[in-house]
Amino acid sequence: MSRMFATVSGVRVAFVLIFLTILAGALDVHAQQVPAQPPAEQQQPAAQPAEPQQPAGESSSQQASPEEIGSARKPKVKEYKNLTFNVGGGGSLTNGQTAQFVRGGGGIVAAGVARNYSKYLGLRFDFQWDNLPLRTSALQQAQTLSATDHVYSFLFGPIINIPVTKVWSGYIVAGGGFFHRSGKLSSSTAIPGSACSPFFTWWGNCFNSSLPVNKGFLATSQNQWGENFGGGVARKIRPNIEIYGEFRYLHGTHSGITTDLRPITVGVRW
Repeated sequence: MSRMFATVSGVRVAFVLIFLTILAGALDVHAQQVPAQPPAEQQQPAAQPAEPQQPAGESSSQQASPEEIGSARKPKVKEYKNLTFNVGGGGSLTNGQTAQFVRGGGGIVAAGVARNYSKYLGLRFDFQWDNLPLRTSALQQAQTLSATDHVYSFLFGPIINIPVTKVWSGYIVAGGGFFHRSGKLSSSTAIPGSACSPFFTWWGNCFNSSLPVNKGFLATSQNQWGENFGGGVARKIRPNIEIYGEFRYLHGTHSGITTDLRPITVGVRW
């Protein structure tokens, strides 16, 4: 009986050992199949791709809006100046009544300024002084040995510029004018109160077809309104300096007495 119990006990012990051995093998196989996980607090977030960095040499205007880019552009350079000045000199030819008593070639001095509103159009104002040397025949009619006579002209009107090349250009001027003509005889043997000669009529001191009795005919001064027009050619010699040649027609009148001149001027514009 005891042997049978001992045999049964041995079988049980052997069976338990076999079962434990199989269970231990199964646990070992499962441990090899499942990878070990690191602790939660040790897991690192996945690395994010770095954003591209803007090179230091590039301008920030590459990221600006089109409006900002447009406003940052440099303004267009104007092709004309607001103000243009000119000075010059030359001589005058005569015409009409003036040519009867004044010989051509009297010296002139001129200066002006133009206010330009575009590359082609402006408004010009000029001052001009003209010497009027009397003819010998005029001195004989005045019964004098010598005399002086001159005109102060104030001219104003539009100027039309005509660009031809980068060096050459032309222009046309026209408008009104105010003329102050004055003169003086050195002396005269004319008899006061006598009939006026054609010279004294043009001279401007003939009243009621006779000379003043107080010898006021020795000096004269008269104002005339009229017109002027002409044109010129300019050549650039420096970026802001030009030389020019100009021809004009001047005509003033008052009470049937006229002053007619054809000044030719050479000068500098800037």
